[in-house]
Amino acid sequence: MKIILTGATGMVGEGVLRECLIHPSVEAVLIINRKPSGFTDPKLTEIIHKDFFDLSAVESQFIGYDACLFCLGVSSVGIKEHEYTRLTYDLTMNFARTVSRLNPQMVFCYISGAGTDSTEKGRIMWARVKGKTENDLMKLPFKDVYAFRPGVLIPSEGAVNVLPAYKFVKWLVPAIKPLFPAFVGSLNELGKAMINVSLSEYPQKVLNVRDIRKLSE
Repeated sequence: MKIILTGATGMVGEGVLRECLIHPSVEAVLIINRKPSGFTDPKLTEIIHKDFFDLSAVESQFIGYDACLFCLGVSSVGIKEHEYTRLTYDLTMNFARTVSRLNPQMVFCYISGAGTDSTEKGRIMWARVKGKTENDLMKLPFKDVYAFRPGVLIPSEGAVNVLPAYKFVKWLVPAIKPLFPAFVGSLNELGKAMINVSLSEYPQKVLNVRDIRKLSE
């Protein structure tokens, strides 16, 4: 399987990329970032591209891939709805439309979030925008689309791009996980689950922590 991955310079994307590079069924990974990731591997090809709203200069390099693991995202903290929509919905849909046109048999895996609002009508802004993104991705002509809704994520061992806030709460995770197993998972599990669902179908298209854990086995 050949994979396109976005967000490799973030905590989630880095964790998923690490799993791709060690998985025996993944023969090649293409990452596209605004800045160098720092990763090198025989399986890995990296494109540095600043504008994800205009992919015309690099889209020819996207042809021939089996899956896209879309791990790029921004926090909604301090961002108004129109800007969050632009960076979450518009950017994701532009990328997805491009790769679906070039690879109609592709599986597209989207990192969403626990609490996403599929009705698009709730009071929480980010949840509405993520819900609309999930819903409209499902309408694109891919082989399959899966929306992943992880909760609290434990970073991979040796991870570089760990969110600053996690450094202050990571000591709580071992205590929280047994109490809230449906809300706490690991990036190792998430990466394996995204790869495995791209290799074989899963009946649900919106995947919570329990689904992710099952798919990672």
